[in-house]
Amino acid sequence: MKSIKPGRGPSAMSAAGSVAAIVFGIFWTFIAFSITREAPFPIGFLFPAFGILFVGMGIFQAIYHLKNATSKQRMSLYDITDSREEADPLNLRFGEAAAARTEEERQGAKAFCPYCGEALKEDYQYCPACGKKL
Repeated sequence: MKSIKPGRGPSAMSAAGSVAAIVFGIFWTFIAFSITREAPFPIGFLFPAFGILFVGMGIFQAIYHLKNATSKQRMSLYDITDSREEADPLNLRFGEAAAARTEEERQGAKAFCPYCGEALKEDYQYCPACGKKL
């Protein structure tokens, strides 16, 4: 059975974006410290703190997205994988409901409704679940 998973591509791009946020945060921190060197306490501390915040958030997001891009049990929206290759993490929680459909129902279905996902037979002109014209 095939399952749709969140893609590795978006996670890898987000990891690269997080690295860019880390670099931006480092530049921001150095420039802010050099500009506010003589400033009084709240300004001299808060302005550079934004750079430190960017670096911290960037590190956290880079680790999260890199783990998501490289692990098998990932949150995914775009990859279609076979269950023999990778188990669907949603089946761990919702597997009983999905397995309730019998194999005979699946074999008789030629397609699925593009609006609600209900299994359709060949001669259907309207979806039996949502009623929309196919």
